[in-house]
Amino acid sequence: MKLLIINGPNLNFLGIREPDLYGKENYETLCSMIEDHARKKGISVELFQSNHEGAIIDKIQEAYLTKLDGIVINPGAYTHYSYAIMDALKSVDMPKIEVHITDIDSREEFRRTSVTSNGCDEVIKGHGLTGYLEAMDHIADI
Repeated sequence: MKLLIINGPNLNFLGIREPDLYGKENYETLCSMIEDHARKKGISVELFQSNHEGAIIDKIQEAYLTKLDGIVINPGAYTHYSYAIMDALKSVDMPKIEVHITDIDSREEFRRTSVTSNGCDEVIKGHGLTGYLEAMDHIADI
């Protein structure tokens, strides 16, 4: 099984950006956690981070064309307004889980709407970095 883990804008600044909300662990720590968990579960992962909407869409389409088994995505701020990412997610036939480190429902009003979740099978929010591992497990169980 091979999964694509997509992280959107500013997630490369984990540990720097609002550590009281997102934690003090940096992006490299998140990547190591994901890779370690994948190795233990016998899952192959490709990690991708971009601050650019089009690059994220290209990666979603590439996942389909290369026949990956699923996508775990944290679209970052694109969650709340990117119909283009939602359309890309809807167009690929594979399990897709949206992850948010914080509980977006308990934050600012604009963060409570997830446009991109309409293209996903499930949303995990507010579980910190371990939400990514939970998402990987859910897809592996499908």
